[in-house]
Amino acid sequence: MYSLLLQAQPNSTQSIISNVLLWVGIIVVFYFFMIRPQQKKQKDQKSFIENLKKGDNVVTIGGLHGRVVSVEGTTVMLEVDRGIKMTFEKTAISREATVKPAEPEKKQ
Repeated sequence: MYSLLLQAQPNSTQSIISNVLLWVGIIVVFYFFMIRPQQKKQKDQKSFIENLKKGDNVVTIGGLHGRVVSVEGTTVMLEVDRGIKMTFEKTAISREATVKPAEPEKKQ
C-alpha cells in the first residue's frame, strides 16, 4: 500500500500543475478578449464625450440625431430640427453620427 502512495504523488503534482496552468491560461484569454477591449471602449467613449464641440453631429442613447449647438459643463444643447433645440446630459450622447453623402445614380 505504501508503494501505491509513493507512485500517486508525482501524478498528482503533475495534475495540480497542469490544472493551475490551465486556469492561468483561461484567465489570460478572458482578460485579453473580454476585459481589455471593454476598458478600451469605455476610455474611447469618455474621451469622445469630453471632446464634444459645437457643430458635431451626434446620436443620443435614445436614438435622437442632432447637431451640437453648445456645450456647457455637463450638458449639451442639440439642434434636432430647424429651430428645435433640446438639452441633454453629456452622458446621454452615444456616438458620433457620420452622415455619408448619397452617391449619384449612374444613368445607363
